[in-house]
Amino acid sequence: MKRFMFAAFIAFLSSAATIAVLARLSPAPAPPEAGRTFSAAELARHASPGDCWIAVEGGVYDVGAYAASHPAPPRVLTDWCGKDATRAFADKGAGRPHSPEAREALEALRVGSLR
Repeated sequence: MKRFMFAAFIAFLSSAATIAVLARLSPAPAPPEAGRTFSAAELARHASPGDCWIAVEGGVYDVGAYAASHPAPPRVLTDWCGKDATRAFADKGAGRPHSPEAREALEALRVGSLR
């Protein structure tokens, strides 16, 4: 009986290790929205601080999780949830453009395009 239990235990560990290795080798799935095209009405459905999407220059971006780490207060972003924020992004509301690094950070949050 001890041999059987030991063999079953080894088989279980082998299976678990195989599953773990295969899971790490599998590519991460793309977010379901990546590359999609959204209407203004669909964008407007994401208009709360916890689910905040904005449009900038025709792209749609999920900034909900990022708002807390934004250099300016979160409200600077959350006031634009569900809306086209192109003008606000262009001059930060103060006549100063965003940096190339800010544009890269924004692009990392892209979920699709606005139709």
